[in-house]
Amino acid sequence: MSAPARSTGARPGALAGALLVALSAAAFGSMAIFGVWAQEDGVDTPALIFVRFALASVVLVGVMRARRFALPPLRRCLPVAAMGGIGYVGQSYCYFLALEHAQASLVALLLYLFPAFVAVLAAVFLREHIGPVTAAALVLALVGSALVVGGGSGRPLGIALGIGAAVIYSVYITVGSVVTDGMDVLAVSTIVCVAAAVVCGGVVAVLAVAGRPAAFPSSGRGWGTLVAIALVCTVVAILAFFGGLALLGPTSTSVLSTLEPVVTVGLATWLLSESLTGLQAVGGALVLVAVVWLAVTHRAPVESAPPV
Repeated sequence: MSAPARSTGARPGALAGALLVALSAAAFGSMAIFGVWAQEDGVDTPALIFVRFALASVVLVGVMRARRFALPPLRRCLPVAAMGGIGYVGQSYCYFLALEHAQASLVALLLYLFPAFVAVLAAVFLREHIGPVTAAALVLALVGSALVVGGGSGRPLGIALGIGAAVIYSVYITVGSVVTDGMDVLAVSTIVCVAAAVVCGGVVAVLAVAGRPAAFPSSGRGWGTLVAIALVCTVVAILAFFGGLALLGPTSTSVLSTLEPVVTVGLATWLLSESLTGLQAVGGALVLVAVVWLAVTHRAPVESAPPV
């Protein structure tokens, strides 16, 4: 979710903040694993995304009511809802469809190109300056991504969808930095998830009418993976991220969030028996170095949550 938190410098509770961000990164990073398991149970992408956002919306609305948070005026809510219903849904579809055509570790590394894309979009549309250091980081990210793609055997469709998810998410963040300015992060997260749930529910309904009903889980294990995606990889990840962001500030939070693809690659190696080639490992390391570099030198990408 995109929500500004502009502050820097040392903060009390830094250790707690670091632990919260690490928890968030681990939760987000495990989503690809649960996604693969859900697909193995026969769940298709429309059903997976609908259940994810529907359950997450219920919990987030409950949190807002418990904390007695009021929604912003309708004129502020509508652009944020459009972000969720278009950008977030589009990014999620690309992400989970990519998992059907490429290994989870490859998709995770490609998705983490989004900070580089955000830097470029911010320079073009928000007139932010790209200095030599940031430009060098962007080149490093591109070289790393080329090694990630060229060093393995991922199918072209999976690679294209992974990059597409990163591009859509970068647009989502760039737009979000404008339309969510000054809004409470919990309200933004809730509006985005509710809008995404409504759109995904519409997609499921249209598919049913067209005679192509969405494929929901056929076992308790399958439903368990969807609940984990909704509660652990979405709700817990979002709340932990913003809790850590409030204690650490955007730059440190963004640097620590690069644990996310590391977690995905590690879990994919352990639980899915995936492996990266030597070239892919080098390329992945270059991408992560570039992301940290961008986080330190360029603020646009670091003021929004990691991909969800």
